[in-house]
Amino acid sequence: MIAGLAFPPSVLLAAIQVMPSDENENMAVSLALASLAFGITIIIGRPMITFLRERNFGKKVRDELKMHVGKTGTPTMGGLMITSSAVIVTLVFNTVGRLSMLLPVAVLIAAGVLGAVDDRMNLVGGRQSGMTAKFKFVWLTLVGVVGGFVLHIPDPWGLGLHHAYVPFFGQFDIGWIYVPIAAVAIVGMSNAVNLTDGLDTLAAITAAIAFCAFGIIAYRQGQLGVVTFCFTMVGALAGFLWFNAHPAQVIMGDTGALAIGAALATAAFMTGQWLLLPVVGAVFIAEMLSVMLQVGYYKVSGGKRIFKMSPLHHHFEILGWSETQVTMRFAIAGMMAGLLGVALALL
Repeated sequence: MIAGLAFPPSVLLAAIQVMPSDENENMAVSLALASLAFGITIIIGRPMITFLRERNFGKKVRDELKMHVGKTGTPTMGGLMITSSAVIVTLVFNTVGRLSMLLPVAVLIAAGVLGAVDDRMNLVGGRQSGMTAKFKFVWLTLVGVVGGFVLHIPDPWGLGLHHAYVPFFGQFDIGWIYVPIAAVAIVGMSNAVNLTDGLDTLAAITAAIAFCAFGIIAYRQGQLGVVTFCFTMVGALAGFLWFNAHPAQVIMGDTGALAIGAALATAAFMTGQWLLLPVVGAVFIAEMLSVMLQVGYYKVSGGKRIFKMSPLHHHFEILGWSETQVTMRFAIAGMMAGLLGVALALL
C-alpha cells in the first residue's frame, strides 16, 4: 500500500523483481516494524484513553467553534501513544549500528514533552489556557537549533550534512547556513502540523502520508535507518487513527502534533531532500499560511478577513463541508503532494 502510493502496481512489481534480495529483506524489516508499531499503539491505546479520561484530561474547544462543541471533554494528549510506540520500536530495533537515529528520537521526545506540558495546562475546567506563546517558541527554537547543529557538525558528534538538493539542478553546499535553515524548518513544521490538528484524523493521516513519501525517498538513497524510522512513524500514526476515527475517542493534542512535525522535518533533512518539505507537507504549509495571512490581513485592513475562519480546515467547514469531507479531501491533496514530492526526488 505504501509503495503503491508512489508507483503503479506494474512498475512496482518490475522494480521488486530487479532489486537485490538484501534490499528486499531490509525493506521487509522496515515494513514489519511499521506493523509492530501499529500493534503496540493498538495495545496501549485503550488503557491510555481510559487513563486520560479518568483524570479528566479533556479537550477545550474554542468558543467560536460552535460546530465542535460536542468534542469538549474528549481525552487529549493521545500523542503519547504515537511517540511511545515510535520511540520503543526505534530504540530496540533501529539504533544498533545506526546511532544517527537517536536524533529524530530525541527531537520527537523533546517536542512531545513540550506539547504534553502545554496540553496539561490547557484542560477542560482548568484555570490556565496553556503556556505562553513566547515560552513555547523558545523551547521549540532550542530543539530546532540543537537538531540543526547535530545534523550539520561532522563525526563523531554529528551527521556532517551541509547540502541542499535542488530538483533539476543538483546538489549545492550551503555551509553553516544549513543550521538556521534546519532550525526554522523544524520549528515551522512542528507548528504547521499543530495547526492542522483541528479535525478528527486530519493531522494523523496527512502526517502518515508525508512520512510514507520520505520513507520512499530514503529507501531510494539506501538510508535504511531513516526508512525504518519513517515507516515506524506511519505504523504508530495508523494505530492512533484507529482511535481517532470520527467521532474521535482521543485527540493527539500538542503532545503528538508538535512532536510529529518536528520529527518529520528532521527525517526530511536526513534524506537531504529538505527542500521538498513544502511539497510533501503541502497541507501543513497551507494550514500555516492561512493563519499567517488571516492575522496579517486582519491587522493591516482594520479588521477584515480573507477566510471565514483559520486554520484553513475551519474555513471549509463554515462553507458547508462536513468534517469527514474536509479530512478526506485534505488527505487526497496530501496524497497527491506526496506523489509529487517523490517524483521530484527521483529527478
